[in-house]
Amino acid sequence: MDEDMIKAKWNKIYAQDSADLWPAAEVLQENKHLLPKNGSALDVACGLGANALLLARQGLSAHAWDISEVAIGKLNSVALQAGLSLQATVRDISTQPPDEHSFDVIVVAHFLDRGVMPSLVAALKPGGLIFYQTFTREKVADSGPSCADFRLKPNEFLIFFQSLRIVLLREEGLIGDLQQGLRNKAMVIAQKLPGTL
Repeated sequence: MDEDMIKAKWNKIYAQDSADLWPAAEVLQENKHLLPKNGSALDVACGLGANALLLARQGLSAHAWDISEVAIGKLNSVALQAGLSLQATVRDISTQPPDEHSFDVIVVAHFLDRGVMPSLVAALKPGGLIFYQTFTREKVADSGPSCADFRLKPNEFLIFFQSLRIVLLREEGLIGDLQQGLRNKAMVIAQKLPGTL
């Protein structure tokens, strides 16, 4: 699917939804106590920007990038009305990754492009944190993308973030009582230690 088709697909989805229907990712909500008191944060493939709004409400200078003009327009409107420090921009991270050492916090939810992983690691400042949550190939329900390429393989977060300190990793797969716990998704929080490239 080319970029114009992807953009049209997401513009159609976001045109029908309001920002309050999409909650912030569990990895961020449940662990916001790990956020720094100040600094710059990026919400990647932000959609309607629930993560970016949470980051801005926590006092961070939040940036939000998405390919959908509709989503970015709605997010900028919500941020302006709430008086939040949030800059939402139409930007495809796959073709325009962030600069090196540019963010203290990066959040990614329900988006997977393996090609941008090195850029995300490089974009973290020393001491910076990445909060990442997305769908897994091991699943008990049909939520999320149907294409396996957009789902994590078991332990794949450990490969992507091997140069970082893993602070939290939760990937329960198909073990135990499948009616409980975190299913269909995995989450990780990792920190770039000083001296790491």
